[in-house]
Amino acid sequence: MDSIKKKYNPDLKDNLIVNLTFQFALDIVTFTENLEIERKFLVARQLIKSGTSIGANVREAQNAESRADFIHKIKIAAKEADETEYWLEICDQSENYPDCKILLEKILSIKKVLSKIIATSKNNRINSSTN
Repeated sequence: MDSIKKKYNPDLKDNLIVNLTFQFALDIVTFTENLEIERKFLVARQLIKSGTSIGANVREAQNAESRADFIHKIKIAAKEADETEYWLEICDQSENYPDCKILLEKILSIKKVLSKIIATSKNNRINSSTN
């Protein structure tokens, strides 16, 4: 993963959520390619959109114009993570779909980090407005 971090943006190499979501997007691309090989086009299309959108919104949040804008963009990433989890659960519960347990574990970790970021950012916003 170190080579990926340096390749796509060395300035963000120490940002946990940026790295997690970027790697997850790469994993989703690979998984959806396998779905397409197995002719599972509908689910593949939904997963590629929501699964890569998480990282795109997280990256966009890095250039937010305000704390409120940052929180908003991270909340959008969290919604996309929820949708991605839904589609992965569909794959997990359906017959004749590739194993996605590792992706489900990864999306749960990402959702936890996003929730913590949102909570911390909201608390920081409240604390800075009362000072």
